[in-house]
Amino acid sequence: MQMIHKLWKYKYGLAGAAFAASVVALPVTAQTPGLAMLGQLERGGWQLTDRDGGASQRICLGDTAQLIQIRHQRSACTRFVVADGNAEVTVGYDCGTAGYGRTTIRRETNRLVQIETQGVVRGAPFSQTFEGRRIGACG
Repeated sequence: MQMIHKLWKYKYGLAGAAFAASVVALPVTAQTPGLAMLGQLERGGWQLTDRDGGASQRICLGDTAQLIQIRHQRSACTRFVVADGNAEVTVGYDCGTAGYGRTTIRRETNRLVQIETQGVVRGAPFSQTFEGRRIGACG
């Protein structure tokens, strides 16, 4: 909780830190309710281009909720919805000892999204921005 508070305070100021503290205090459920926007994205092969100059990665997107946990893909995490709109969703998640994060996904089309994700993985903070683009079938 203390680390989340510090991360939010650094990124969003005191108002953001207060909001983060109140959100983290809410009950966390294993399922992510809502997020209908993610259901509109096309399944298949996607390329995630790191907008900060890092390596691009390709994923086979079957469950579009995979985009929420890019840095914690193989971790079992609990999620909580921060914002659920028609064109943008924000989800926080906690993966126990593996870390935690907060991801915002903005849909431009059903084949193109902008992703901002930040948090902590294995004790180290991260903050990344990706452009996700459907590139065809998986394979």
